[in-house]
Amino acid sequence: MAASPEWSPPRGDAILIAAQSGRALAQAARRAGLRPYVLDLFGDGDTLALAEGHRPARGRFGDGLSGEGVLSGLDALAVMAKTPPIGIVLGSGFENATDLMERIARRHRLLGAGPETVRALKDPLAFAALCARLAIPHPDVTREAVAERSGWLLKRAGGSGGSHIRPAGAGRAPSGAYFQRRVGGRARAVAFLADGREATVLAVTEQWSAPSPLRPFRYAGALERAAREAPILPASTLSQVTAAIAGIVAETGLRGLASADLLVSDEGWWLTEINPRPGATLDILDRRETPLLTAHIDASLGVLPLVEAAPVDAAASEICYAAAGYAPMPPLDWPDFVRDRPQSGACVPRDAPLCTVFAAGPDSAATRDLLRVRAATLRTLLATTEEAR
Repeated sequence: MAASPEWSPPRGDAILIAAQSGRALAQAARRAGLRPYVLDLFGDGDTLALAEGHRPARGRFGDGLSGEGVLSGLDALAVMAKTPPIGIVLGSGFENATDLMERIARRHRLLGAGPETVRALKDPLAFAALCARLAIPHPDVTREAVAERSGWLLKRAGGSGGSHIRPAGAGRAPSGAYFQRRVGGRARAVAFLADGREATVLAVTEQWSAPSPLRPFRYAGALERAAREAPILPASTLSQVTAAIAGIVAETGLRGLASADLLVSDEGWWLTEINPRPGATLDILDRRETPLLTAHIDASLGVLPLVEAAPVDAAASEICYAAAGYAPMPPLDWPDFVRDRPQSGACVPRDAPLCTVFAAGPDSAATRDLLRVRAATLRTLLATTEEAR
């Protein structure tokens, strides 16, 4: 592993960000001393406060960004910057849009995984073949009709957030989708940094879902345990997962901050997918001395940073989905623990992501308790605001 790099982006440099939701990346950019110019779907209040410039994107959360307007929006943001942006960081929304990634890369330097890498990791059959070749446990996948449908899930290739996952239906998988065999286990994720050749593990997080009748597997939140707590993964399992990640990085040339999604049981573990980008755990992981976006940029440029010790406290975040539709969103005095705050007047459909709640505490139990209290406080605030309208 290479030593910590001598290069670092000068403070005040401009950086482009494009994602379904760009707030966490914009916040990470500010912590790294950069000036973020953001293109995303939501234009939340705190995103606009963090960004030097913002342009709206078209698309649907969970389905990705529509190519229409992305390039022109990014070009407009680049023109707004006082100095040429050092590059662009892509968040969620491009996993099934590698052709668009190639077009972006011809205009702006990609700081993260390249389109060929994303294509290799997000093609379900190719990724399954890669795991088989590297002897990595990965659930069976197919696009053909499955006999025992109760033992399979239907997923959309390149989908994110879990909202696209359904029980398997009859017949072949629809275009752009595939079947994955169900496997048991607890949801875990391993965040890591990669330089295209090697990887180093940053953290392990617990994950959980927020099921709804139409979206039984949608992502809810994640937690990083306190330093004094027992590790989330046994040492032997983490060693095996680390070796699997190293093999995948060496095969695909993956660069930057990424994560491996796992299902872990007493009998073993399964790698379900690789997310080749900064993900939903960015908020809870960006608590080390070195800003995480700085580490992402260094790794993307081929220099693998040294990973610093984990923070002492635990931290967690959870998406709050709208229990009712808001058209328009009423004015709210948002608590400090709420992030991704929709602007007054915005339209938030029922069951769409409303905001994110953050909590930290001395251990996992205290942090989860605080997260529940804060979520309840938010629900009360929303209900009170509705009654007052």
